[in-house]
Amino acid sequence: MNPPLHGQWGVELEAVIRVVQTALTPAFLLVAVGSLLNVLTGRLSRIVDRSRDLVEKHAQASGKDLVIVVRELRLLEKRMWVVGRSILLAVLAAVCVCLMIGLLFLMGLTDYSAVETIVAVFILALVLLAGALTAFVREVWLATYAIKVPKEYLELPDEAT
Repeated sequence: MNPPLHGQWGVELEAVIRVVQTALTPAFLLVAVGSLLNVLTGRLSRIVDRSRDLVEKHAQASGKDLVIVVRELRLLEKRMWVVGRSILLAVLAAVCVCLMIGLLFLMGLTDYSAVETIVAVFILALVLLAGALTAFVREVWLATYAIKVPKEYLELPDEAT
């Protein structure tokens, strides 16, 4: 029989492998949250670019055009706030997942028991992720609401029918 392999801290290699395998599952959640953050920051970037364009137009606009610019700027400000909240919730969810992975390693490589804490952190991560996704849907709804195609563009001219 082969003697158990021990590392610097006297931990068996098999225990380390078991902990790494256990920690891989929440790591996939971390990848998903990272992908969501990528989408959210892309949306925020587009909103900021549009806001800058409208701020430039604001100086030259007057009358009805000024009203349209101000309305869209207000909506963009709301969208920025919602995306910002979504990003915050997603980052907090990612931090919870990292904490959970750390606790799994601590628990798997020592005699420390943190089962209740790991469950609580995992549930918190899911709640935060659900909040981030809800805010994301809200921002998509606001973006869709902002697009109003004038009726004249939706009708064909008489000669085209």
